[in-house]
Amino acid sequence: MTVAIRPAHPSELELVYHLVTSNQEWTEFNGPYFPYQHPTLDEFKNSTFKRLLSGKDIQLVTLDDVPVGTVSSYWECEETRWLEAGVVIYDSSVWGKGVAARAVRLWVSYLFDTHAIERVGMTTWSGNPRMMALALKLGFQQEARLRKVRYYRGHYYDSVKFGVLRSEWQAICSAVNKTREQVL
Repeated sequence: MTVAIRPAHPSELELVYHLVTSNQEWTEFNGPYFPYQHPTLDEFKNSTFKRLLSGKDIQLVTLDDVPVGTVSSYWECEETRWLEAGVVIYDSSVWGKGVAARAVRLWVSYLFDTHAIERVGMTTWSGNPRMMALALKLGFQQEARLRKVRYYRGHYYDSVKFGVLRSEWQAICSAVNKTREQVL
């Protein structure tokens, strides 16, 4: 099982569109308190897919070169170099198999390699315990918890912010590489 991230290929438009729109389950965890409606194929082609082709702020997550999700980033405040990252695995049949963890490792390394930043953040909500566990597993620190600021289906949830500094990420990657060398 090989997990990779990459820009989309032009020939993948319909495949990726189907991946994003054929399953509603992922929308229950990806900020469901924000209104969301699946785009038309034309809307998808002219917005998200264009960005996927360039690969600068969003890339496909692939499993054995088959798209299963996306990693993305956005500027919370570009002037102060405050960058946030995220991951969505649309194919629920691969949830819980380490795909998101591998993809985020690759993406965070890519972001540090291509941006003059000192921190990468990830923000989620307390209704997504898998994302919170993923952030901690990868070495992100919980930096903030805004209590009861997300109202969804009659309940309040927290917004939870995680972050990792460049120096922390380099130490994590170095430790992982040493462990791999010892195993080999």
